[in-house]
Amino acid sequence: MIVLRKNKSRERERERERESTKNSARGIPLGNLTSQLFANIYLNELDQFIKHNLKIRCYARYCDDMVIANYADLGELSRIEIFLQENLKLQLHHNKTIICKPNQGMDFLGYVVFPHHKLLRTKTKKRMFRKIEQKRGLLNKGGITLKNFRQTVMSYMGVCSHAKAFKIEEGLRDIYREEYRRVSKNK
Repeated sequence: MIVLRKNKSRERERERERESTKNSARGIPLGNLTSQLFANIYLNELDQFIKHNLKIRCYARYCDDMVIANYADLGELSRIEIFLQENLKLQLHHNKTIICKPNQGMDFLGYVVFPHHKLLRTKTKKRMFRKIEQKRGLLNKGGITLKNFRQTVMSYMGVCSHAKAFKIEEGLRDIYREEYRRVSKNK
């Protein structure tokens, strides 16, 4: 099985891309809601080409991240590159296009996806707990309410629910219980 994916870069690389986009006439702002909409509209032609012309069944795309799980040869990749260049005037980023075996797991949208399970990416876990600690600090200073803190924790629980992350979910529950007791005790 061959898995092709456009891999999200490290934070430093992303920052460089943001800076280059600011100074060029090409591209749209990252993180902007319209960017997501435009990506879905513009890349619909690519979706149709992959599904109907190449007949690839195991294909997923979210904005500009895509995964193709294909048992065939690598000729599919060159056909996709030609289609992107000729029809959409786009190119795959060769440093971010990775070919791997499924048992290695593929990094996609904050998860590491294996054939029979998903794990949270380490970077996602670290970011999640860092944000929780920031919210915890705000809660302690009275900057947010317990309800707001709970919403944040529940949001991350939702992220965990899509992966094999029982221990992380337990850690989030423990953090919330601890803050609930502390806030209740101070009332």
